[in-house]
Amino acid sequence: MRIETYGQQIEVTPALRDYVESKLARLQRHFDQPFDVRTQLSLDKPDHRAKATVTIAGATLHADAAAIDMYAAIDLLADKLDRLLKEYRSKRIDHHRGESAVRSGEFG
Repeated sequence: MRIETYGQQIEVTPALRDYVESKLARLQRHFDQPFDVRTQLSLDKPDHRAKATVTIAGATLHADAAAIDMYAAIDLLADKLDRLLKEYRSKRIDHHRGESAVRSGEFG
């Protein structure tokens, strides 16, 4: 997983960059294949805003969050992305082709 973090009218300090990377590292457990995350941090007074775009093979997912401080916004963003990726992964599973006795070799 590759995480790119940039700021819009705000300087992204090494502490903020490390915090974003540590929070978004848990997203990697959803997919074995590599994917990219672009994170934008901005200040819309009085709120701090964090936006992210996840690019997976065949799909692009987007989430944004706003909070009173940047760390809280990053926490909310990580939770939203986690939910989005779980939902995307469950949609990719073909439920119409579930387990059957023929496929498992128990038939016949």
